[in-house]
Amino acid sequence: MSLGDDNGYGNDSGRTDDGYSTIGGTRQTRTRLPDGEGGDGYGTPRRPARKSRSLVMMVGVVVLLIAAIAFANMGGGGGNGDDGGGSGGGGSKPDASSTAATGTKPVTGKNGTTASGFAHDEQGAQSAAANFAVTLVSADILKPARRSEIVRQVFVPSRVDKLEANFNQAYSKEFLSKIGLDENGNAAAGMTYVSRTAPVGTKVTRSSDTSTTVEVWCTGVFGTAGVSSTNPVSNDWFTMTLTLQWDGSDWKVDSFSQKEGPAPVNTDRTASNADEIAKAVEEYGGFTYAR
Repeated sequence: MSLGDDNGYGNDSGRTDDGYSTIGGTRQTRTRLPDGEGGDGYGTPRRPARKSRSLVMMVGVVVLLIAAIAFANMGGGGGNGDDGGGSGGGGSKPDASSTAATGTKPVTGKNGTTASGFAHDEQGAQSAAANFAVTLVSADILKPARRSEIVRQVFVPSRVDKLEANFNQAYSKEFLSKIGLDENGNAAAGMTYVSRTAPVGTKVTRSSDTSTTVEVWCTGVFGTAGVSSTNPVSNDWFTMTLTLQWDGSDWKVDSFSQKEGPAPVNTDRTASNADEIAKAVEEYGGFTYAR
């Protein structure tokens, strides 16, 4: 699921252009809907038609997710201003080999379920940002039992308490109920809630010895898999911007934002049924991402 319009710490008005988005996951997230719910400049995607009631329900869930993500990322206290700029070191255009393997050994450390021990350089920051993007848009962020752990694993200590309180309020029992989850963030019997992200590429836009801003272009799937689901699993494309701080031993997130796209034109294809989606989520594990 994508986290939508930019939003940020130090921008209590919730305006775009310098902010944070969310996660799970949260701040503004805008989800690209099946049949042209707002154009994206690439033409209206062609997908199998859905019953109008299901489409209306999905739109409603998207609106709820956008609101929760926006709330969770607002009013966080002194961020770094405009995270999306291209000034400072590391803002050069990537060359043709930017997605090639570097040969550098990936991290072997782990902090809970999140990779850790990233190198203190731009490549390490890109690897950290890619892994953090996956964590922040995962289904686990909706689970109270996991949320606190995730926030402490990913964010700098000065952001933890405020963000955790915001997330807890945004992902209330009432909110979870509206997207078909119980108070523990679990789907109903026979249903599987899906929120999984795959980074496509990374780009450093600012870099210093202690702070690096990385953009992570992602695709992902989110929704509830199940025969009677009113929030069917769909795909999305979005870009997450993360400003990382070096804490002396690893990179941590100081601020983040999300915007929709760039999104390719969808090809005609037959959508998998709910059982196939649920089975894929259970059978295919995630990756540790490294540049």
